[in-house]
Amino acid sequence: MIVPMKKISLIVMGDKKREALKKLRKAGIVHIEITEGSGKKIDELKEQIALLESAVFLLSEKKNKNIEQKDITASEAVSAAKEITSLAEEKKAYLNEQHALISELERIKSWGEVNPDDVNDLLNKGVDISFYEMPRAEYDSIPETVKTISLEKIKNSVKFALIISGVEGKETAEKLKSYRFELPQISTAKVKQRLEEISKAIESIDEKIIGYAGYNYGMKNMVKSCEKEIEFEVYATGMADESLSENDKNDVSVAYFTGYVEEENLPYLKEITKDNFWGLLIEEPTEEDDVPTKLKNNKFVSLIYPLTDFLGTVPGYFEYDISGWFLGFILVFFGIIFGDGVYGLLISTVAAVLIIKSEKAKKEIPPAFLLVGLFGISTILWGTLTCTWGGLPAEKLPEWLQKLSIPFISNVYADKIWYPFWTNGNVGLTTAQNLQIFCFSLALIQLVIAHLKVAKRNRKSIKILGDIGSILQLVGIYYVVLSFVVNPDVFSFGLVIGGIPVGTVALVLVIVGFVMSFVFANYEGSVGKSILESLKNIVSVLLGVVNVFSDIVSYIRLWAVGLAGAAISATVNELASPLLGNFMFMIIAIVLLVFGHGLNMILNVLSVIVHGIRLNTLEFSSHLDMSWSGHKFKPFKEQID
Repeated sequence: MIVPMKKISLIVMGDKKREALKKLRKAGIVHIEITEGSGKKIDELKEQIALLESAVFLLSEKKNKNIEQKDITASEAVSAAKEITSLAEEKKAYLNEQHALISELERIKSWGEVNPDDVNDLLNKGVDISFYEMPRAEYDSIPETVKTISLEKIKNSVKFALIISGVEGKETAEKLKSYRFELPQISTAKVKQRLEEISKAIESIDEKIIGYAGYNYGMKNMVKSCEKEIEFEVYATGMADESLSENDKNDVSVAYFTGYVEEENLPYLKEITKDNFWGLLIEEPTEEDDVPTKLKNNKFVSLIYPLTDFLGTVPGYFEYDISGWFLGFILVFFGIIFGDGVYGLLISTVAAVLIIKSEKAKKEIPPAFLLVGLFGISTILWGTLTCTWGGLPAEKLPEWLQKLSIPFISNVYADKIWYPFWTNGNVGLTTAQNLQIFCFSLALIQLVIAHLKVAKRNRKSIKILGDIGSILQLVGIYYVVLSFVVNPDVFSFGLVIGGIPVGTVALVLVIVGFVMSFVFANYEGSVGKSILESLKNIVSVLLGVVNVFSDIVSYIRLWAVGLAGAAISATVNELASPLLGNFMFMIIAIVLLVFGHGLNMILNVLSVIVHGIRLNTLEFSSHLDMSWSGHKFKPFKEQID
C-alpha cells in the first residue's frame, strides 16, 4: 500500500530555525520539500566530500580487505584524505616522468649508450659534432669534402656523425636537419638510474597510502556525515523568511517551509510543535502537490523492492502500489523467459549459497538474495511443466520427469496435435500454439486486473461503466487475437459452442465495450461533457482499440524469447556432444558448454529486463494510467543509512 501522507507547513521564528531543524532531524519523521540552498559552508562541505571520496577511491584500488578498520575523528579523516590525495598527486608526477623517460629510452635505443656530456666536451674543445640517421642513397650523395663518421650501416639507412666545420659543413648540417638525431638531456645510464629511483619512490608512496587503509570506513562515514550536514544547511538556508518588522530597528522575522509527514506520525509532530511553540498548518495533499511516496507491504511482497530500486521506478502518490502484482507476474515472466529447469537449479543454488553465508555470518539476509531464490524456483517450476532441462531432447530425459510435465505445453508432446472438442477432430493446435494461448491468457488476466483496480477506485462514480467497457473490450479482443495470431480455423468468427456464437459475442463485446468506454471514460459529473471530451480526442480513442490488440499480442514475446533461449541451449549441446566422446577434446567440450550456456543465461537476464519488466512497467501500467512519476519519501533524520 501507499502510506497516507499529510501536507504540513511549519512556521518558526527566524532566529530559531536552526534549532527547530535540529529537533526535527532528531524526530526523523518530516520529509522537507526544500531542494535548494546556498552558502559558503555548503561549498566547503562539498569540497570536503570530493576530497574524502577521492581518498576512499584511492584506497579501494589497493584492495586491502583484511586490514582492521580504526575509529577516527572527523579531523583525522580529513587530514588522512589530504595526505592520501597529496601522495597520489606526487605519484602521478612520478608516473608522468617515468613515462617520459621510458619514451626517451625507446627513442634512443637504436643508438646504444648515449652520453651528451661527451659531445659537450668535444664542443668545448672546438669540435662541433651532430648525429644523423638517413637513407643510404642520400648519405652517399654527401660531398666527400664534408667530414662524416659512419657509425652504423644497415641495408637501407646509415647512422653517422657530422663534424660541422666551415661554410660547407654548416650548409650541409642545415640541409640535413630533418634527419638529425636530438641528443637526450642526460646519458642513457642516468636515465636508467633515474627510472630505478622513480620506481622506488612510487613503491614508497604506495606503502604510505596502504598505511591509511584502516581509515577507509572512517572516511566513508565522514562522507555520509558531510552529506547530512549539507542536507541540514540546504534546509536552513533554503527556508523562506518573512520580516514582521516595519523598520530595521526591531528586526523580527519568521521562517517557514512545507513538507510531508506520514498520517500515523501526525500526532507526534503536533506534540513537538506544541512543546516548541511552532506554527503548524495541516492540509490534505492534492494532485498539484509533489507528494513523496512511501510503500508499505508485508515481507514477501517487499522482496520486489531491490528490483524496483534498481530500476528507479516509484509510483506517484496518487497512483497505485502494484508491488504484489509486479512480484507475482515478474516471477512468472522470469520462469518462462529462462524456461530451463537446469538454469533454475543453478540460480537457486547461487541464492542458497549466498543465504547460507549470510546466516553463518549472523547477518540479516538481503531481500535480493531471497528474490533471486524465488526466480530460481520459478524457473525450475516452468522447466518441470514444459519438460525443459539443460536443452536436452525431452525423450532423453527420465520418464518420471516427463510425467511431471503438463501435456498441452510439454516438449514431450511437441509434435502432437491437440484437437479442441468443438473442432470434431478436423483442426487442432500444436504445443507451440498452446504456449501462445497461455501467454495471451496471461495478458488478459494481467490487463483485466489493471482495469479492475481502476474500477475499484471509480466505484462511487458512473465512470466505473467506462472501466467495465474496457474490460469487455479486452475479453473481445482476446478472442480476436487468438483468431488472428494463433489459429483462425480453431478460433473462427463463425464458431458456435453450445448454441453460443462465440465469435459474434467477441465482436459484440468489443463494440459494446468501446461505446461504454467512449461515453463514460472521461466522466466528471456530466455524460455530455464526457462524450465531448472523447470526441475531441477521437483519433487517440480509436487508436486505443488498436493499442489493446497490440498490448495483448505483445505478451507473445515471452514465448518467443523462451523459444530462442531453448534453441541456443540445444545448439550448444549439439556443438559440444561430438567432443564429449573423445577424452582429448573433453576439456574443450566442457569450456564450450560452460561458455555457451553461460552466455545464454546472460542473454536471458537481459531479456527479463527488456521484456519481462516492460510488460509490468509499460503494458500493465498503461492500463492503470500509471506514469511512475513518484519520488521516495525521505524523512529528515539523524541516522546515517
